[in-house]
Amino acid sequence: MIAAPRVCVLRAPGTNCDAETCFAFDQAGGVAENVHLFELLETPSRLANYQILCIPGGFSYGDDIGAGVIFASQFRRQMGELLFEHLERDTLTLGICNGFQVLLKAGLLPGGASGWQHDSEPLRTTTLTWNNNGKYTARWVNLVCDSPQNVFLRGISQLELPIAHAEGRICVSDPAQIFQWQAAGQIALRYCDVSGQITDAILPEPVNPNGSIANIAGLGDPSGRVLGLMPHPERFLKATHHPQWTRKQLTGDGQGMQLFRNAIEYFAAK
Repeated sequence: MIAAPRVCVLRAPGTNCDAETCFAFDQAGGVAENVHLFELLETPSRLANYQILCIPGGFSYGDDIGAGVIFASQFRRQMGELLFEHLERDTLTLGICNGFQVLLKAGLLPGGASGWQHDSEPLRTTTLTWNNNGKYTARWVNLVCDSPQNVFLRGISQLELPIAHAEGRICVSDPAQIFQWQAAGQIALRYCDVSGQITDAILPEPVNPNGSIANIAGLGDPSGRVLGLMPHPERFLKATHHPQWTRKQLTGDGQGMQLFRNAIEYFAAK
């Protein structure tokens, strides 16, 4: 018997999706622990006890100086070497919404272990900033998987998931970065219409709810073991979570469940 993978769902003041995310990993067959950032900073070596690290959604520290900025700063400054060791091990890392913002601003994305800078703050060429409409936006969106080698997205071609964010627009300092991500298979998810067509041209609302360049909704690292995404898979674990589940005659699991199941099955297959 293979022991169930242990999952650290790491929350901070203002996080509000931690319980649902723990439930998702537990339902997928893992053993999730709801861990406060201060607990981990008190005993940083504790991170080595987990096979999966997940930073869930919410508004860490109220996003007072930018979404995920304070969380990311504490995380990187006090746990830099251990985070690198975590990335180097055969582990998985997931950031959902505010968690994606934290991974990006802490330097865990887009480069993962290969892009980690030990002795300095990460040179940020990519950020998540205010939606083009200038306001918090919550709606369901259609997504295409553009990175089938990412562990979390195996076997997934299209998804419908809810989004709920104010700072979800991906911007880059150099548009050439997009082509590098494409070549490395790092563009994990893209906003699309119901037909599922992928385009680099920025689609209008409501298809692309924030104006992200190349309609990017999620990014992975080159290894395929790190994923950050703005939509919330933990909010669509059951068919009945969909607002139109009766009209669409949905039954069984919701589409978000597969991301958590893929993470757990990654270790079961070893």
